[in-house]
Amino acid sequence: MPTTRVRISGGEAVVEYDRTGTGPGLVLVHGTGATREQWLPLTEAVADRFTVVAPDYSGSGGTTDHGGPLTLADLADEVLAAADHAGLESFHLVGHSLGAAIATHLAGSHPGRVRSLVLHAGWAHTDTRMRAEFTYWLDLLRADAAHGTSLFARMVPLMAFGPRYWNRTDTAAHEELVRALATGPAPGTDRQTAVDLAVDLRPLLASVTAPTLVLAGAHDRVIGAAQQRELLAGIAHSRYQEIDAGHGAPVEDPDGFIARITAFLAEQTEPAAAGRPTANRAAPA
Repeated sequence: MPTTRVRISGGEAVVEYDRTGTGPGLVLVHGTGATREQWLPLTEAVADRFTVVAPDYSGSGGTTDHGGPLTLADLADEVLAAADHAGLESFHLVGHSLGAAIATHLAGSHPGRVRSLVLHAGWAHTDTRMRAEFTYWLDLLRADAAHGTSLFARMVPLMAFGPRYWNRTDTAAHEELVRALATGPAPGTDRQTAVDLAVDLRPLLASVTAPTLVLAGAHDRVIGAAQQRELLAGIAHSRYQEIDAGHGAPVEDPDGFIARITAFLAEQTEPAAAGRPTANRAAPA
């Protein structure tokens, strides 16, 4: 896999990424505790018309670094370094959860590089309720590390999934999922969660110039409607859509998730899309 080196606040990172397909650039940014493999279904769906770059950022997959604290700017720099190394002068950008925060930071810091932006389960700043959520995640991760438990894995479906998942599963299938999750959290999930705790994108929102889709899960218990409203109010050319899923929509409803993103990307790559603003509309109640 290709790698590139980038200087971040604590030292140097070696960023590993996938480059797939041909066409305009599309950069995909995974969420907390995940890896670039999160994006394999979407990559397969669009690789015939996009050059897809999917990096692991620090704490995940094949990317390595100094092992210390991270910042949102560090992770945005890593994503941009992967895009640069892949030869993308400009690109469409999609992020999920922490990946959406990273994508927003990148789009606000380097507006000339980003052609369009999709933010799924993104947020403007970590409020008191979210701080309590992420602190709980850290407590579970530390307990698992100390005692060999799988408390974080058992929490993830409760946090991530809405009725679509619960209505179609049973206890045996759910326990199988928990066992799988217990083997899978990225080793740097705690470091990434510390970044979640510190997100404050409000100073950058007005600098985002790319047409933006704010894509929310109708049953997202981590990211509330107020956060979506704040993104819509702060990003000039933004629109809102909802998916009938929780925070983990890429897993809970992969087909619907891919369909919404590919439809937005298709619109942005139409010849008439260049220079056409996208109005704020359909904000969450």
